[in-house]
Amino acid sequence: MSSGYMDSTCEEGADDSTDLALKILVAGGFGVGKTTLVGAVSEIRPLRTEEVPSKAGESVDDTEGVDQKTTTTVAMDFGRITIRSGLTLYLFGTPGQDRFWFLWDELSQGALGAIVLADTRRLEDCFPAVDYFEHRHIPFVVAVNCFTGARACTEDDVARALDLDQGTPVVLCDARDRSSGREVLIRVVEYAGRMHTARILDSVGRSAGPA
Repeated sequence: MSSGYMDSTCEEGADDSTDLALKILVAGGFGVGKTTLVGAVSEIRPLRTEEVPSKAGESVDDTEGVDQKTTTTVAMDFGRITIRSGLTLYLFGTPGQDRFWFLWDELSQGALGAIVLADTRRLEDCFPAVDYFEHRHIPFVVAVNCFTGARACTEDDVARALDLDQGTPVVLCDARDRSSGREVLIRVVEYAGRMHTARILDSVGRSAGPA
């Protein structure tokens, strides 16, 4: 799937009154709640590419802890939410299994920022997404999806466990709840906006050189 297709999807779905449309990725490990989050917050019927896991995938996908999950995303999830008048977010949920990561480069093109969903029962599943966004300098927020029965962790606990760069936000959320998901989206837009502004100012300062 090309980025051109995704760009045209955004343009065709945009409301004529929209002043600003931003692209946000929703990433994380298998079964962490990416499809649930996109579906909970989207104001349109979300596009989903879920399939029943194949027998071939059983030998390569790590499903420990989520063995009751009956479907899996094989391309992307897509949704849209208007945060306020004049600001719309287009949400692209990435597939969680290793074998579909080749899609991430296409999905990440033009993204303002990302959400890395985390499950404290399988926190190590976050490392690939964290590394991906850090290496590509894409601002992201870690959102801990508070599953029933999962051990309670503070934001600082998660930040230390994932060895996050200083200042990377960690928030607690319920991926099933629209208002909770909306707060996470607001947080990532605010954080990514600050990061992009800082980079622009830094670039202008280097270009200007010493006074």
